[in-house]
Amino acid sequence: MISETTQSENYRNWFVPFENDRISLRQGLASLAAVGAPAEDIPFIVRLLENPEGLGLLSGSVSLHQHDCIHLVLGRGLLPKDEAFIIGFTMGSSKGISSWEERIFSWISNHFYPQIYRFNQQDLEVFKDALHLAQVCRCKAFDTVDFDQYLDESLADIRKFLGLEDELIKSYYRLEKKRYPQAKESQRLLSSPTSHYAIES
Repeated sequence: MISETTQSENYRNWFVPFENDRISLRQGLASLAAVGAPAEDIPFIVRLLENPEGLGLLSGSVSLHQHDCIHLVLGRGLLPKDEAFIIGFTMGSSKGISSWEERIFSWISNHFYPQIYRFNQQDLEVFKDALHLAQVCRCKAFDTVDFDQYLDESLADIRKFLGLEDELIKSYYRLEKKRYPQAKESQRLLSSPTSHYAIES
């Protein structure tokens, strides 16, 4: 069971570090459910573009549930650069994304997303980095994964099942941390496993 050692008052503070990999996916989702937005609160244009039941324009589209699971698998919170990394890596993991898809998502998310969801140029840099990182990673396509079969597995084991290369992810997180010294979401990457959530014995 997860005990909150640092109280998360809202989505800005929610974060399970990549190193905190002993918790199960179910435990992580329970902590996210306490702060995450319900599906009906997600803006229409976001659902239209990113959800597989939307326009179907983009490779690697996933449901909100899959998206939440990927936050935990990749050890990211809910701030803009976190979301940019999650979306970019998910799209890139499909290995079939075109440069046209990359450009159309960048343009729409920068110009038409509601302000709280909108990506600035730095966020788009992270999105593109994550997309290209996933393309060279030998992991499964995230949009094809039924995460429910892994609910009671540890995040460490799920990463192994998916073929995720931990050191590749950590190397990028170290780079992102150096690039964006003013970004809260970048600076908390590779935090101590016990700084946000710990396992109760």
